[in-house]
Amino acid sequence: MMNIMESIHTDMLDRKLVLTKPLKRIVSLVPSVTEFLFDIGLENEVVGVTKFCKYPDTVSNKVKVGGTKNISLDKIDLLSPDLIIANKEENEKKAIDELQKKYPVWVGEVKTIEEAFAMMNKLGVLTGKNEETRKLAKEIKDSLDSYRSLTNLRACYLIWKKPFMTVGGDTYIHAMMEKAGFMNVFKDRKRYPITDLDEIKALSPDIILLSSEPYFFKEKDKVELQQLCPIQSVKLVNGEIFSWYGSRMRLASDYFKSLF
Repeated sequence: MMNIMESIHTDMLDRKLVLTKPLKRIVSLVPSVTEFLFDIGLENEVVGVTKFCKYPDTVSNKVKVGGTKNISLDKIDLLSPDLIIANKEENEKKAIDELQKKYPVWVGEVKTIEEAFAMMNKLGVLTGKNEETRKLAKEIKDSLDSYRSLTNLRACYLIWKKPFMTVGGDTYIHAMMEKAGFMNVFKDRKRYPITDLDEIKALSPDIILLSSEPYFFKEKDKVELQQLCPIQSVKLVNGEIFSWYGSRMRLASDYFKSLF
């Protein structure tokens, strides 16, 4: 028989999650989700975050439990969380499996803009912040809907340098590229394939986009690549806009306009 305090939820991997008490201590292992949790009014409930969680500024006051790939289980144990929020892609499965033995762990997976909204809605229900989430999601949707791209440039989006890595058609970055007005020349590939200059040139993109994360491409990288690819335009872009689902999506439309 279910305890009167119990509530049953499902995460984005369709795993059942049973909560047996109010959520007063939340650990977020996903930087974009951390910002979202603060924005829907859970600043006090969030007690632990990763070292890559940087928005809003007040997140600096929270306990850092390591990076997204090297989580400190001991630090999380000291926080005694009621809920841990993770992501299939950003966090290591081994660490998540260990945490699930002790705590409720909600795992997200976002590969499209639609799934980003689904993630927000699910977390709004999970945390009892339905109304706050609805308002934020509407603000984001209205902003994105107002943007209409006037171009369809063939683009290669690079996320790593040695070796060069790009994004396939089954990624959230791909979805945001399309929304911005770029046609991903690697759309037929999966996840984050390794590539090289010969392949990039053979695919003849109009533009090569150099992301600010996870590899932080700098001006010198742009100059170097422009010399190697004189036919293509090379541009540095804000990786957070293309890869952070949640609150950062509010900034996308204005940023996309600035790119053109």
